[in-house]
Amino acid sequence: MTAVTVLQKTSVDAPFTQAVINRRELRDDDIFIDIQAAGICHSDIHTIRNEWGEAHFPLTVGHEIAGIVTQVGDKVTKYRVGDRVGVGCLVNSCRECQPCREDEEQNCERHKVGTYNSRDIDDTITQGGYATGIVVPEHFACRIPDSLSFEHAAPLLCAGITTYQPLKRWVKAGDKVAVLGLGGLGHMGVQIAAALGADVTVLSRTTAKADLAQELGARQLLATSEEDFFDRHRGEFDVILNTISADIDVDRYLSLLTRHGVMAVVGLPPEAQPLHFGALIGGAKVLTGSNIGGIKQTQEMLDFCAEHGIYARTELINPDQVDETYDRVVAGDVHFRAVIDTTKLPRPE
Repeated sequence: MTAVTVLQKTSVDAPFTQAVINRRELRDDDIFIDIQAAGICHSDIHTIRNEWGEAHFPLTVGHEIAGIVTQVGDKVTKYRVGDRVGVGCLVNSCRECQPCREDEEQNCERHKVGTYNSRDIDDTITQGGYATGIVVPEHFACRIPDSLSFEHAAPLLCAGITTYQPLKRWVKAGDKVAVLGLGGLGHMGVQIAAALGADVTVLSRTTAKADLAQELGARQLLATSEEDFFDRHRGEFDVILNTISADIDVDRYLSLLTRHGVMAVVGLPPEAQPLHFGALIGGAKVLTGSNIGGIKQTQEMLDFCAEHGIYARTELINPDQVDETYDRVVAGDVHFRAVIDTTKLPRPE
């Protein structure tokens, strides 16, 4: 086994502290990754604060991982020592069911294993990427192009693929796309939609981020709080990418879609959202959800981002700043993704 330093919480109310845990011995198809950067995702916060159910403590979270391969199993063929790789939200699946065979491991029907707080095939609880190293099967790692720094690439392993998957599925060049929210997910959605050739509009409560939206590739930002907003923009957009994790009036936002328009939801509010079917039936509209993407498509996303100069706007933090950064993320004070500099964690002897 290989000892690694992790940032760990022992309970909901406990602060993050450094601890040493052992990663498993490499299986034939495993690689060991020396982690250089780990993004903070809101999912990490929901999980470790028990907002999505009881977490398995002690727990290390983190599923936006970027680093360097330092060891490989005997039968690894995809990677070599020294390769730059990333790991996202999955570290295993059955690889035999139909979704897995169709490169949709995120929809595995038998045994999908999340990067943390998930029961692995050996019955252990997975521990995530706020750490100096991690062991994963080579299949679940993606190659990070040289043009992407570890800091900027790490959030792509969740925020990037979460927005790329539905946009690639539903958007064609020339479509009018509205991105609802300009946070960690939204700022990726704007860049990707623009690179796909869409006419992009950001929908936000105020116009405070109008200049930033345009810098990212949007033509405009519209404030949904303006008087008669929903009447004035009725039927305007082909696709709405909903990235916010808060209550909205779903029916009113569906009214902004064209005939056959699509609202793709990637934000996950804690409460159920009301919907009247009439908002869908009128105009034959589509309300759909999307959950990350498979490993093949995640690699496609990384290559697409490198080709188009797309990256996550980040704030690099030290390992001792995670607790305060969590509060800042919840308050909306981080623009747009916080990334932990895991090179500053001590490497066990």
